[in-house]
Amino acid sequence: MSGLTAWDAVPLMGMGVNIGNTLENTTTWETGWGNPPITKEFIDSLAAHGFKTVRVPVAWDTYARDGKIDPDKMKRVAQVADWITSDGMFCVINIHWDGGWIDSDNKKKFAKTYRTFSPEAEQKFQSYWTQIATYFRDRDQHLIFEGLNEESNFGDPPGNKAYATLGHVNQLFVDTVRATGGNNATRLLIIAGYTTDIAKTATDKFIIPHDTVPHDLLLSIHYYTPWPFAGMDRDERWGKMRMTWGTKEDLAELRSNFDKLEAYSKAKDIPVFVGEFGVTSSKDPRSRAKWMLDVALTAHSRDMVPVLWDIGQDVSRKPPFALSPALSFVLQQLQAFDKDDASADRQ
Repeated sequence: MSGLTAWDAVPLMGMGVNIGNTLENTTTWETGWGNPPITKEFIDSLAAHGFKTVRVPVAWDTYARDGKIDPDKMKRVAQVADWITSDGMFCVINIHWDGGWIDSDNKKKFAKTYRTFSPEAEQKFQSYWTQIATYFRDRDQHLIFEGLNEESNFGDPPGNKAYATLGHVNQLFVDTVRATGGNNATRLLIIAGYTTDIAKTATDKFIIPHDTVPHDLLLSIHYYTPWPFAGMDRDERWGKMRMTWGTKEDLAELRSNFDKLEAYSKAKDIPVFVGEFGVTSSKDPRSRAKWMLDVALTAHSRDMVPVLWDIGQDVSRKPPFALSPALSFVLQQLQAFDKDDASADRQ
């Protein structure tokens, strides 16, 4: 694993899943949003279901004390990460939303620093990543760090200054982790796209950080398109929700978005980590299963890593940790796709 590049890792990372609404909770850590504590049996079930990657979103700042990460929180994240990697899966640890402090994207809370990477945020960001990376530096390459989640809105629409700010954040993340030494010198790292949006990232304005080792970076993108289907549970003044998906126009939009992302990925020589994709459980079951499958297959067939956003709706958090019918269907079809692909390669 020591010589693994990002491109080498992509086929090994397969289909992934998030443990969402858990360790990134900012009310009562781990259980505040209704999920039970993570158990080894739950992690084992993810491996048994065929997942190859588990993304673990984490809130660190909420529970820090005088700029220091709570030692008990660090130990708990390490316990979960070690369960994941001991099962042969990749584990992705990040700094998640955690109050929106990175880009000050709450005008009321951050009135003086709204949509900026403030000096205070920069100091905390570097400090937290130094602490996290130092603690985990001896773990092998199954552990991957992701700099931040979607907290990169430094201007909407983003201008050159906004892209430069995110470029600075991503560069600081890479430099900080590399400086801690050990296995972090060559660890795979995931940098954030601009608000993890395809159109705002797949542009020459986006700045890919310099790294001391080649091909050890992945680019994070999230996919919830079209939002009226994937994310809306009710009509809003600005648009109406959709219960179904799967028209020719829908499929064309999906392929067009991922074609653009694939072209950018190849041109910049950086693989894509689709760190979140998902659809609310209230939608038409057939449409929901089709959207999940088509997004996963579209990403997977383009050498990207699809990682389902799950908060317990598609993988039960309680024994026997059953899959939803939609996700069971998706995993079966992905496995069939991989078998057909392997068969074609042998021929």
